[in-house]
Amino acid sequence: MSSENIELVGYTSLLMLAITLVIMGLMRELAPAQKSQWFLGIALGTGVAAFALKIIFVVTFSAVSIPFLDLIREPQSRSYSASAELDSQIFRPNPIQLNSGQWQALPLVAPSPIDNPTTPEKIALGQTLFFDKRLSLDNTLACASCHEINADKAGADGSSVSTGIYGQQGNRNAPTVLNAAFQRLLFWDGRAKSLEQQSLGPFINPVEMGMPDLASLETRVKSLPEYSGLFERAFPDTPQINSDNIAKAIAAFERTLITPNSPYDRFLQGDQQALTQKQIRGMALFQSLGCRNCHSGPNFSDASIFGGTSGYRIFPANPKVQFEQKYQFGSDIGFTIPETIRTDETAAGRIGQRRLINQDSAGKPGVWRIPSLRNVARTAPYFHNGSVDTLEEAVRIMASMQLDKRLSEKELDDKTVLWTGANGGFNEITNRALSDNEVSEIVAFLQALNGPLPKLQ
Repeated sequence: MSSENIELVGYTSLLMLAITLVIMGLMRELAPAQKSQWFLGIALGTGVAAFALKIIFVVTFSAVSIPFLDLIREPQSRSYSASAELDSQIFRPNPIQLNSGQWQALPLVAPSPIDNPTTPEKIALGQTLFFDKRLSLDNTLACASCHEINADKAGADGSSVSTGIYGQQGNRNAPTVLNAAFQRLLFWDGRAKSLEQQSLGPFINPVEMGMPDLASLETRVKSLPEYSGLFERAFPDTPQINSDNIAKAIAAFERTLITPNSPYDRFLQGDQQALTQKQIRGMALFQSLGCRNCHSGPNFSDASIFGGTSGYRIFPANPKVQFEQKYQFGSDIGFTIPETIRTDETAAGRIGQRRLINQDSAGKPGVWRIPSLRNVARTAPYFHNGSVDTLEEAVRIMASMQLDKRLSEKELDDKTVLWTGANGGFNEITNRALSDNEVSEIVAFLQALNGPLPKLQ
């Protein structure tokens, strides 16, 4: 309490004492018969005393700090702004609280189906098959040719579209094989429902590895003497060299190609320094803009094994001329609309339904499987046609064409990131337009999804 407040309280106390003495003197002078005046004196004195006490109470608590007052208020959920002095509280929330929300770390091991348990022998066989160029028609192409497992390519090939046998160009960008074990839909159109189904497709694709059929693939493998022992060890009960065992072995190997322990994962697991302030702001924007409506769960894909709904989305849901003309997204209509999309009640799903109903086949937008965003910062170029070179541009396109957000080069004032400890999540950021700086923050967060590359046997 300040000296001024102490002085005021002193004066008020003296005033109350003086009034009390006056009232006591008045009461002595009043005759017993004058009861009405006596009661009036008591009432007057009581009122003055109450007023004086009120002054003391107000003056006293005006000097009490806000934090103390917070303690005596009714508990409530508090939101804090991202000021510098509160960074440690806001941007480094309790990891248990954060993990209890919708953010989840990637598992350390990918599950395997009952009919294809993962074994070291299967992994060894699958790895050999994955890297063997002799399994293509002209002996020039392996699975690893389009899915390079290194820091530069991160399970993709770094090209707009893949190159198959005899130099043929495909019409789609090669998706990364990393963390494909966590996807329940494979290929851009989602036609494969397991790694076992997916693994055989490139072998018999005429513009990829080009084998005429699966029987031809089996014959080629049987002609290579080293495979006999590998199949016997991998499948001791059914050692036949056939397409079923080829698929199982490659799938077993691909289930080891996962990248947990990214900075994002470590942050959720308690490493409070794993993410930068910029990355956490990007994380909050990722949630607020609606990116997580499709890129959900630990694998950042609604087409994952972690309880996604449909796994498909219309793209673009909100076509924009400037992007359509530049990147030719409409040149490939994608997948025939599946039943799951017809019953999709999300906003994007309803928009897509209307556009599909109202347009002829030539004008239909594509229906695509939702890709994972794990290691996305390593797998440029982007989208099904590989037309976008940078992640920054990909973020702008998705914000505009998929989420219908305005883009702005102007820095906005209302970018404050808020976090509520009660539910372990971020408060909504209600920007009316996405600035270049905010795009950079989202990209920084996506870079935090890069995990250590798997080590091969």
